[in-house]
Amino acid sequence: MELIKDFKDLWRGVALALIISVPAWFLGKRFEVIGGPVFAILIGMALGLALRNRAGVSDATSAGIKYTSKKILQYAVILLGFGLNLGEIAKVGASSLPIIVSTIATSLIISFVLCRALHIPRKISTLVGVGSSICGGSAIAATAPVIDADDEEIAQAISVIFLFNIIAALIFPSLGAMLGMSNDGFGLFAGTAVNDTSSVTAAAAAWDGMHPGSNALDYATIVKLTRTLAIIPITLFLAFWQLRQAKRAAAAGTGTGEAAGTFDIKKIFPFFILFFVLASVITTVFALPVAVTAPIKTLSKFFIVMAMAAIGFNTDIVKLVKTGGKPIFMGLCCWIGITCVSIGMQSALGIW
Repeated sequence: MELIKDFKDLWRGVALALIISVPAWFLGKRFEVIGGPVFAILIGMALGLALRNRAGVSDATSAGIKYTSKKILQYAVILLGFGLNLGEIAKVGASSLPIIVSTIATSLIISFVLCRALHIPRKISTLVGVGSSICGGSAIAATAPVIDADDEEIAQAISVIFLFNIIAALIFPSLGAMLGMSNDGFGLFAGTAVNDTSSVTAAAAAWDGMHPGSNALDYATIVKLTRTLAIIPITLFLAFWQLRQAKRAAAAGTGTGEAAGTFDIKKIFPFFILFFVLASVITTVFALPVAVTAPIKTLSKFFIVMAMAAIGFNTDIVKLVKTGGKPIFMGLCCWIGITCVSIGMQSALGIW
């Protein structure tokens, strides 16, 4: 009976997110440099603006929209783990590790400094820093539930990442040619300095088109997957930081509502991250073939698009525009920092 009641409460919002996500998915396939998640957020925002104040719409869809933006987003992250064969990534990605670590550290340090200097909200800063440094939308999807970010914060971070993804995908191939990069050098550059997987592949594919016989796309993809592994330590660190803060609040009795004077690890710790790790281990130990992992990865990506559709629908676009200046500046600084460090490290190590 409880399951039937949940279905009655949820199906309208989930169905709305599904309806939005289908055209967004195909638009993302058609325009890969933009990607389905961005189209989903934009369509969701437009529909939200048109329908949110219409009588009955918000009440009928709110539970399902919330479920999609939170739970389905977590399911997407878990399924994402099936696309990570840790053994294969270790073989090819180890050589790029110093540059990956340097670029990730650069982005996180810049976001931390600007958060303090410009008084940017902590959760927005965390999402922009993590999204810039690791893997764009996927990293934001994994991090948002851990730090309990709301829909507007997620939408804002995704929008910032999207802006600089587009710029990078358009200008990096020409920049790499101007700097005289080798094919592997550009693959490493694209894999470490471009945020989102779709934009990494777009930039590397453009390079391959400019240099027939190049394998930059394959190399960039492996480097990007190696970066994706950083989701695990960073989200776990954030989770333990949240636990520490919650314990302090509970001990001091300064929390609000149920949190005051109580501490429940089941409600705070993001166990879905452990399932993400387990999925990666299963893929590695059992050497799951592409025929098995490819459909799971596709479903994961579709779930992310669904979640972004719900987040877009639940986001006040007017407020987003008004408060977007500082996060965009932070995204710009992170992007420039990562780009310069990636180029500088390659030059120092003599890779190109």
